[in-house]
Amino acid sequence: MSVRASFSAVKTAEDQRDLAGLAEGIWQEYWPALIGSEQTDYMVEHFQSLAAIRRDMAEHGYEYWFVCAPDGRRVGYTGGREEPETGRFFISKIYLLKDERGHGFARAAISFYEELCRSRGLRAMYLTVNKHNELGIRAYTGTGFATVDAVETPIGGGFVMDDYIMEKPVS
Repeated sequence: MSVRASFSAVKTAEDQRDLAGLAEGIWQEYWPALIGSEQTDYMVEHFQSLAAIRRDMAEHGYEYWFVCAPDGRRVGYTGGREEPETGRFFISKIYLLKDERGHGFARAAISFYEELCRSRGLRAMYLTVNKHNELGIRAYTGTGFATVDAVETPIGGGFVMDDYIMEKPVS
């Protein structure tokens, strides 16, 4: 399914606050079933909160965008950062509201990143996906990503991210 999504850059402090609120809502509706409530809460606080978003943007070069439906509604968000040293773009996040999944917004986000990579002269994009996130794995595989590695990353609080690394070349 193809959807005409648009992507609105997160630029202002108000945008950042809106993003953090959207992130918490999406994470609380999706992730507890996969990783449990405790780890979900921990990851929201440390990786999806307003403080984490501001830190990522200011200190680590992350860029964020709202994923918007054709009528302008914000249906999710995405973000990542360019890695000039590897010639790749790391897609850190593509998250959609529950009722918006399966409508082509993830595919639109991947197309958005393909164009971004081309415009910046990058050779590939990559992401990590939880090994138990079957919906995400199917979505990424269906858009041309291939699994290139598997990692377990301690994130603090006694929690570990158990992920596949998936990559897609950009022609």
